[in-house]
Amino acid sequence: MRLLPPPLSRALGPGGAPRTPGPWRSPLRGPWLTSVFGAVLLAGIPVVFVTGLLSYAAYNPDLAPVNDKTPDKGLLGFYLFSWPTDPYWLYRLTQGVHVTLGIVLVPVLLAKLWSVVPKLFTLPPVRSVGHALDRLSLLLLVGGGLFEFLTGVLNVQIAYLFPGSFYPLHFYGAWVFFGALLAHVGLRLPRTVRALRGRDLWAELRTPTSRTRPEPADDSGLVAERPAEPTVSRRGALGMVGLGSLALLVVTAGQSIGGPLRRTALLAPHGRDPGSGPGGFQINKTAAFARVRPRDIGGDWRLTVRGGGHRRVLTLDELLALPQHRSALPIACVEGWSTDDQQWEGVRLADLASLVGFHTDPPGVFVESVQAAGSFRSVVLRDNQVRDRRSLLALRVNGAPLTEDHGRPARVIVPGAPGVMNTKWVGRLGFGEAAWRA
Repeated sequence: MRLLPPPLSRALGPGGAPRTPGPWRSPLRGPWLTSVFGAVLLAGIPVVFVTGLLSYAAYNPDLAPVNDKTPDKGLLGFYLFSWPTDPYWLYRLTQGVHVTLGIVLVPVLLAKLWSVVPKLFTLPPVRSVGHALDRLSLLLLVGGGLFEFLTGVLNVQIAYLFPGSFYPLHFYGAWVFFGALLAHVGLRLPRTVRALRGRDLWAELRTPTSRTRPEPADDSGLVAERPAEPTVSRRGALGMVGLGSLALLVVTAGQSIGGPLRRTALLAPHGRDPGSGPGGFQINKTAAFARVRPRDIGGDWRLTVRGGGHRRVLTLDELLALPQHRSALPIACVEGWSTDDQQWEGVRLADLASLVGFHTDPPGVFVESVQAAGSFRSVVLRDNQVRDRRSLLALRVNGAPLTEDHGRPARVIVPGAPGVMNTKWVGRLGFGEAAWRA
């Protein structure tokens, strides 16, 4: 029999399986517990991924360069479609689920990483080409997961501490992470299923710490070679992770659900106090933050409407003299927060299109803010958004003129559109492709 060299023989356990390093002695670790955490993530992460893709589609990034914050997406944008205006709460729902579920899964992700940390230190680090590919997929999975969850949480808090723009970083990171997840599931699903079938979940939930035993030794590299005495049961470990997720749900979901739960949304963005009164609802960018000057929105403000070879310049009084309409619509933002339905009043976008010759079937519109710089200071809305009778150039909200922070003197409000597409401090509208490409 050929003997292994001493360093390698010390690195391998019985049967040639990699040894679990000495520091990792928790008797809870093993294929079953890892598989339980993995099954929860496998149920939740695809929902987070799909709702994230829907969020990207809601920006209509294939419509115009100003909408697309990931211009080199290539084939990754294969699924894009015209974002609908019905139901009007669609973006509020999909983005609320995306952010809330993503945050709720953080304790499960951390627990899963804790359960497999011995695998990162097994020796030898690479045993074959297949093993190398497996570890590479694991590296992309762990790194991609941590990156996506971290950037997502920072974005919720409007804390852009990472280099570059959030949109392309989070978009490309999501594809890398999900691709690694698919590869990992393909490699590990049979073993995961066997592990889950190997133990009775309800029996584990009834097992106290005193009767908690390590899982049988195997070649997974997860079971400790010399396990310590348990200080908590698997029931306790699952309970702590579950309570952590429940606590995050309580302090997160209210920012999307609204009502009394809004007061519990401790993780909602702070530092943007809207005050009280008709304009006392959530905002993202204040006028000061966007560097909108008083003279930009004062008595000399004018709205320029172009399209079809025509041009109209309107004062605020002239806009108020046009037929006024009402729409009850929320504001829903990429950070996951949303308002309840607000009562907006103003001029329909379709009526403004008719001023420059588009009396029937108005086209899409280029919307430009007087804001001098910043992301989404200009956007393009699709024709279906312009034609919706609820789409307004709003001049009032909840019975009062818009406040400065809500876009005075005029802002766009469109059913189902992300908050940043509802441009504030509007100064120019260009109907038709020729107008927004001019």
